Amino acid sequence: MEYAGKRTDVVDLGGETDYSGYKWFQDPPSRPPPPPQQPPGPTYVPHPEVIEQNEMFEYALAAAPNVLYTRYKQYGQLGVLAWCSEFGELIDSLKELGFQGHMFVTTRTQALKTCEELLKLQLDIKMAIIVMYLSSQVARLRRFLDCDRTWEDYPKPNFPLDPQLYGSQ
Repeated sequence: MEYAGKRTDVVDLGGETDYSGYKWFQDPPSRPPPPPQQPPGPTYVPHPEVIEQNEMFEYALAAAPNVLYTRYKQYGQLGVLAWCSEFGELIDSLKELGFQGHMFVTTRTQALKTCEELLKLQLDIKMAIIVMYLSSQVARLRRFLDCDRTWEDYPKPNFPLDPQLYGSQ
């Protein structure tokens, strides 16, 4: 076995090569030819159904903050709870669209904008579980669309964290 990594089949007979008349760096080495340009791939032309589906999602996402506010005004906190369930179904459909590879950038941008608008709404929700449910739905959509980013704009739940303070009120 050879451990040193040296070749043993070459015998050096000694003597050095005379480089005195050699002109160094006179001729540059030839460059390898550039690789041939590959023809561009076929451009992606989505089906009309995909375009229509993305337009419907963009419309639904643009209307979502108004629908949530209307449900809040009509039914109060329970309207927000019901809307969160419907929004969860919309998120599931958006995820399916994304996994199929048919989500457009405009749809993604509108979804992220909708998340910001939803959390900016001034809804007086007393039940912390509803605030947490709404925030979790928004977080679920945001994680799907942009998992590398961290958001800090979620509302703070309004419930006592210290049980001693809760009993004294």
